[in-house]
Amino acid sequence: MKVLHLYSGNLYGGVETLLSNLALQRHLCPEMIPEFGLCFWGRLAENLVAAEVPPYNLGVTRFSRPWSIFRARHRLKKLLRSSIFNIVICHGCWTQAIFGSVVRSQKLPLVFRAPDLPQGKHWLEHLAKGIVPDLVITNSHFTAKSMGNLYPGVECRVLYNPLCFPTFSDLTETRAQVRDELGTHPDSVVIIQSSRLERWKGHTLLLNALAQMTEVPNWICWIIGGDQRPEESLYLAELKQQIRERGITDRVKFWGQRRDVPQLLVAADIHCQPNTGPEPFGNTFVEALYAGLPVVTTAMGGAEEIVDSSCGRLVAPGDVVGLADTLKELVANPLERKRLGQGGPIRANQLCNPTRQLRELHQVLTEVIQKSA
Repeated sequence: MKVLHLYSGNLYGGVETLLSNLALQRHLCPEMIPEFGLCFWGRLAENLVAAEVPPYNLGVTRFSRPWSIFRARHRLKKLLRSSIFNIVICHGCWTQAIFGSVVRSQKLPLVFRAPDLPQGKHWLEHLAKGIVPDLVITNSHFTAKSMGNLYPGVECRVLYNPLCFPTFSDLTETRAQVRDELGTHPDSVVIIQSSRLERWKGHTLLLNALAQMTEVPNWICWIIGGDQRPEESLYLAELKQQIRERGITDRVKFWGQRRDVPQLLVAADIHCQPNTGPEPFGNTFVEALYAGLPVVTTAMGGAEEIVDSSCGRLVAPGDVVGLADTLKELVANPLERKRLGQGGPIRANQLCNPTRQLRELHQVLTEVIQKSA
């Protein structure tokens, strides 16, 4: 089975992580051959090239430039006519709106994968609505509940993302090297947040909680994630101003966009991302669990399907005091951190074992192809 995945590729977040993993893990399900079509050449494209699955370049495409859409559609049509694909997956409404009609014109089975929560009101969602797929795949049961806003009546299947974690020959050495590079004492308790710089990811809530912990010794916070868009640059400036106002500049470090997130997680002690808006799924939570970190997050959205009492703590949305109390407890209690950390890899594997998830995806796509024949 040859599967073409279509996406924009200009940023880097959850979808990009998924597509990179599909390329890297393709040997786990050799019956399913993934290929990729992208409109922008960035970190995702570089990852795919490194994984020896170079993407098809459909060209820079923007709705503000209609001619770029026509060119990209023409390139995709030529690709579909010249290559034998069994099925096409459009990741997100932007991709569905631009390319869904081309896939339909070539009479290929079309799957829509929903990485976000559709409300059915955005102009992109209205464009995507006009191209009904054969199947919808969502990344969580939480996301699935909202699909009636976009494709009512279309079958929807929940498939957790196939995620794994690299193996390190010496975790102690990796931890020491990272801390040395970042100027962090070996005995410091590191609280890490690794995510896109988006407001709903809860950075402000985390910083407000940390400001209540100034009397607690021995902790430091690493914020991982760089500004990729103008609004994110503005947000980053606001966060830096916030730590200055709270008097915690010496304990909160912004390390920007990094390609060594697994190593950073191994070198940390607690993962905290207290969302103020619901996470559709939360790859970063699963990665932290694989790394053996207790995860602290907000009780909303996809996080509630990932984090349980065996591996982390859920706090009430917007509860700064509750968040601070939870972090204080974990900072002060290494035995509890160890207990939760030991449960993390087990929980992550239960949800996102890549072999199981890829084979389930293969089975689902096989059913769609058979029904479309």
